[in-house]
Amino acid sequence: MKVLVVDDQRIMREGLATIIGLEPGMEVVGTAMDGQDAYAKVSEWRPDVVLMDIRMPGMDGIEGSALIRKHFPETKVLILTTFDDSELIIKVLENGVHGYLLKDMPSEAIIGAIRTVYNGGTVLQHDITSMLIKEFVKITELNPEKSHPLGAQEPAELKQLTEREKEVLALLGQGLNNKEIAGSLFLTEGTVKNHVSNVIAKLGLRDRTQAAIYAVRHLS
Repeated sequence: MKVLVVDDQRIMREGLATIIGLEPGMEVVGTAMDGQDAYAKVSEWRPDVVLMDIRMPGMDGIEGSALIRKHFPETKVLILTTFDDSELIIKVLENGVHGYLLKDMPSEAIIGAIRTVYNGGTVLQHDITSMLIKEFVKITELNPEKSHPLGAQEPAELKQLTEREKEVLALLGQGLNNKEIAGSLFLTEGTVKNHVSNVIAKLGLRDRTQAAIYAVRHLS
């Protein structure tokens, strides 16, 4: 598994590179200082996973992630962020990234998150997702005219979903994985996987991350 580490702080990117490089089966192919640098290095090295900071001078992680996801959709992007980045997290998740990490997470959690997105999963932490829901409500109350790509979709689309699919969508918005959703609804993981696929297809979304953000916007 090839990983690219992106952060404007040298001590942070070198520290992360060292930790990840010690993990069996993982190789840090390089580091980058901002979004533009990250895009250039993804073009050259084609990493499997990009660990991307949001707040960076020059091109930030939002623009960098959008470029990478547009031109290299096979590359997974995992955001590295802080608690006060709530509005930025919402924006970057709309670009199709595969989740987010907190900068103060223990190293084993970071390694686990990288493996999760590499294997096709998403990383949406329950406590941060709850914070995002509250922040989104606050943002929309303060800026009712503010529009977003997903927010522009008509809530009427929800009428296409069965009641069970709506339940699954709501739990996606809480950051639950398939196993947790299955336990909550007393279903098998296979059934949940089918429901998630149907929800994504019916709502015209790219992946379960966008489905989670859709749930935050329309079911909270």
